[in-house]
Amino acid sequence: DRRSLQRALDRRLYLLLHGTTHATPGGEPVWHFPEKVYENEDTLRKCAESALKSVLGDLTHTYFVGNAPMGHMVVHPTETTPDRSPFKRFFFKSQVIAANKYDISKCDDFVWVTKD
Repeated sequence: DRRSLQRALDRRLYLLLHGTTHATPGGEPVWHFPEKVYENEDTLRKCAESALKSVLGDLTHTYFVGNAPMGHMVVHPTETTPDRSPFKRFFFKSQVIAANKYDISKCDDFVWVTKD
């Protein structure tokens, strides 16, 4: 059951959401990590916490590893979106601690997946 945290207990799981994102070409739904466009948060970490909270609802059983992003990528315009300005997408690492289930909302579907 890919919607359960109680699978592949010996491996790390990653939350993927199915829906539209900030830069989805044509508005088609895709699988993606939780995301949020930076507005006026004090730090990038607070923005990442806000993105995760909007999906999980409660961050009581989560732990963000550090204050800096673990990585980033620059998203450039494509043939289907030539007028879009390039932007940076930052990735933060967080962990679920002592929770078995979340009521995940704000997406069409979700899965907990391994790196494979």
